[in-house]
Amino acid sequence: MNLTLSELLVEYDRAVAWTDSLWTDLSPAQVAWRPEPDSSAIGWHLGHQAAVAHYLIRNLTAAEQSPDPDLDGLMDSATPEPDRGDLPDVDRIARYRSTVADRVRFRIGQIDDGRVGAPAQLRLIAGTLLTAVVNHEYQHSKWIGEVRAEQHGLDVPPPPSSQSLTVVDGYSVLAI
Repeated sequence: MNLTLSELLVEYDRAVAWTDSLWTDLSPAQVAWRPEPDSSAIGWHLGHQAAVAHYLIRNLTAAEQSPDPDLDGLMDSATPEPDRGDLPDVDRIARYRSTVADRVRFRIGQIDDGRVGAPAQLRLIAGTLLTAVVNHEYQHSKWIGEVRAEQHGLDVPPPPSSQSLTVVDGYSVLAI
């Protein structure tokens, strides 16, 4: 199944909305809760999802500044957990996620409209990139949902539904 960039953006929005449905009603303490000292909180996963999307857009399609450079090292999985420092407040994480999502939509839209150099080549890169970003979003949302249910005792909203999604090893993924 080959999806257009516009269709992939719909899937991206679906994935981001799914993640948001898992955390926006949590308290700041629940978002910051860590199962153990050398593990990551829901808040880190939220920032990490956005950071990866930003890194991929920045490095593969358009060299642009980080929406929050201070979060880059904190939200990078290459930074060991003990070195990541304290999480920012939930409003800052939400702004970061929102800004990155806007930038993803903008850059992919430019590519889809052919308003870039090498539009055919970038269209291929953008399709692969967006598929990876969507699948990465679902990868971390699974963990967020598990913590929501198992540690905080809250219901998990119904998973997203799309003809483009399948489940592999318990993870929702774009099967294209």
